[in-house]
Amino acid sequence: MRFDTYPTKVPLNPILRQSASTSQSERSILRRLLVYLPTLTTLTITGLFLLHGPIVQLAHYNEFADQSVFIGVPHAADVFSNLGFAIVAIWGLLNLWPLRRHAALDAGWLGYHLFLIGLLLTALGSAFYHLAPDNARLVWDRLPIALACAGLLAGVRAETVGSHNGKAGMALYAICALFSIAWWWVSDRHGAGDLRPYLLLQGLPLILIPLWQWIYRAPASDRLAFDIALLLYLAAKIVEINDHQLFDLLGVISGHTLKHLLATAAAGVLVLRLRQRTRESPDSISSDSSIYNPVRRPFS
Repeated sequence: MRFDTYPTKVPLNPILRQSASTSQSERSILRRLLVYLPTLTTLTITGLFLLHGPIVQLAHYNEFADQSVFIGVPHAADVFSNLGFAIVAIWGLLNLWPLRRHAALDAGWLGYHLFLIGLLLTALGSAFYHLAPDNARLVWDRLPIALACAGLLAGVRAETVGSHNGKAGMALYAICALFSIAWWWVSDRHGAGDLRPYLLLQGLPLILIPLWQWIYRAPASDRLAFDIALLLYLAAKIVEINDHQLFDLLGVISGHTLKHLLATAAAGVLVLRLRQRTRESPDSISSDSSIYNPVRRPFS
């Protein structure tokens, strides 16, 4: 079965298709506006965050609803629910690493590799944090999450927008992740605890990934998988905010524990989709294959 490919040129999406009377120059302008839309969106959101001013952590953030104890482990549900992250990450690394040069993975592999490493570190860091929640341990929870978000952005961008230097792109996103945590940590030491860069890094994938995949016509199966994963992650953030309320309502599980489970499901959907790609496309392991090639020169 031939694997659906990204096009070799940026197409006009149906919403922007013009009549026969539309000039070539007008169509070219529309294409360029469409391509720059993610950048303009990022700059707009970043500007709004800057205008908003510092976003501080809730005063009682570290006081979670889960107070269960299992085999001597405090906050057991919040601790052990991190196992899912480790399982998905290890399964993904074991199954995707041997196929990293496959035509269906090669373009975005560096980013996806960082995503999987971040996911594995999230399992460790979050479990460590939930054993005795405080801001000092919270760094080791948030840092791998930021790296996972950075990896996901880098991976999708590389196989949609395209990049001549995937390592530089991934490094840039990783630096942004490190900066977001360093900014929060340093500002917290000075009594502010500004979360804006961290929240921006978590929020951008929800907007940029669907936008990139729409503009560059990602395969429908990719878009479906990523949309499901992003919706699951959005649901995870919603239940996280309602940690105590959900525990009071359900009585057996807290909102934060549910957050871990939903986020694990989101990661699982993505990893399964990446593995499925290699079964749909030919068994080529050449990075020169055009079966799954990102858009590298939109206006060539």
